[in-house]
Amino acid sequence: MWTIPKPRYKNGSAGEESEDEIAVNIGGVRVVLFGDVLNRYPESRLAELVNCSPQNYDGILSLCDDFDPGRNEFYFDRDPDAFKCILDVYYFDEIHIKRGICPICFLKEMEFWKIDPSVLDECCKSDLSEKEVELKEIASKVLLILEDMDSEPPVTRSERYQRFLWKMMEKPGSSLVARVVAIASFLFILVSSMVMCVGTIPELQVMDTEGKLVEHPTLEAIETACILWFTVEYLLRLASSPNKLHFAFAFMNVIDFMAIVPFYVVLSLTYFGTSAMMELANVQQAVQALRIMRIARIFKLARHSSGLQTLTHALKRSLKELGLLLMYMGVGIFVFSALAYTMEQSHPETLFKSIPQSFWWAIITMTTVGYGDIYPKTTLGKCNAAVSFLCGVIAIALPIHPIINNFVVFYNKQKVLETAAMHEVELMELKSGRSARRTSATPGDLQQPRARTAQ
Repeated sequence: MWTIPKPRYKNGSAGEESEDEIAVNIGGVRVVLFGDVLNRYPESRLAELVNCSPQNYDGILSLCDDFDPGRNEFYFDRDPDAFKCILDVYYFDEIHIKRGICPICFLKEMEFWKIDPSVLDECCKSDLSEKEVELKEIASKVLLILEDMDSEPPVTRSERYQRFLWKMMEKPGSSLVARVVAIASFLFILVSSMVMCVGTIPELQVMDTEGKLVEHPTLEAIETACILWFTVEYLLRLASSPNKLHFAFAFMNVIDFMAIVPFYVVLSLTYFGTSAMMELANVQQAVQALRIMRIARIFKLARHSSGLQTLTHALKRSLKELGLLLMYMGVGIFVFSALAYTMEQSHPETLFKSIPQSFWWAIITMTTVGYGDIYPKTTLGKCNAAVSFLCGVIAIALPIHPIINNFVVFYNKQKVLETAAMHEVELMELKSGRSARRTSATPGDLQQPRARTAQ
């Protein structure tokens, strides 16, 4: 059923249209349109067709796919569903893309009918922008897949070695060796993180010459082996990188670098620094701070886990919800801490000495932690505490669903984009295979099937 208004339609056969009417056949669907309506957009294809002379066959055929002079009917091999949306612009001065029509394909339909994209409805423009972003992401994934397929083989031996190292260190799915390297790197990260934690247990520490507890020599040896692996891995990835400047400033590579540097800085201060320098309190604090920076190694797991990467991107897309959560919590902490301080001043043994000190109580109460180190003692203070933790539960629960929804949507979208990218690569391989077979076929080979057909 057509959804557009049809004013002044005549009752009659297909060949009884007046001079200001045209009959168009869009994919088997015949529609009669009025010229005065189509001339509202004189630069469109239909308006040009109305104003084209019937004797100008070349001009008519340049505007449509076929023309029947007897029926005075113009044929277009286009999508009739999309054409229904196109006609809306002549009656309503705007176009709304119906559900089930691809926005990118519809944009090509608008280009064919010579309709400006600015007449699209705002909601359709947002859908179109999202589809364009998805196409760019698919194109980037296709480029990565084509790079892995060695579409342009290296020329020199050094380029061949560089590409082999790059794929071995960065593309775990490219070969068995690359997969083994990725698994080994993952295990070294886990071992290094466990050694860092186990090394702080007093029972596993030993006394040094000054009577201080230090890490066990065995744990230090394991730590050194892990750092050597991380160093060699980073240097190989840097040496084989096609763009070393981009590699050096990439976020995950900066984390890798920060996980390596503290070991060598502490080593240089410990073994190459003077005794007077090491006795300085500032130097000792710097060494302890650098040792603590070893926790950055755990973030290296994100480079080997697509789930952690998806979680990171989902949190980036949920910054608005997280900001609202922090705002709600900040307002609640300020209000309830001030109320608690005011209500508890009447008690002689109050634990609320100041409003800034009450911030800590409000934080642990609204987050339902409740350490018990500070608590209200008056009746009004207890009522205030009950209201504060109820408001905290509501404030935390409100943004949880949007954040989870963003994670699910982003994860499913990445899966769809990966599938679409692989499908595009398969289509490109099929097209390249067909063109190769056509170019490799000789004239004799082409004549043999014809001879068999004639026989």
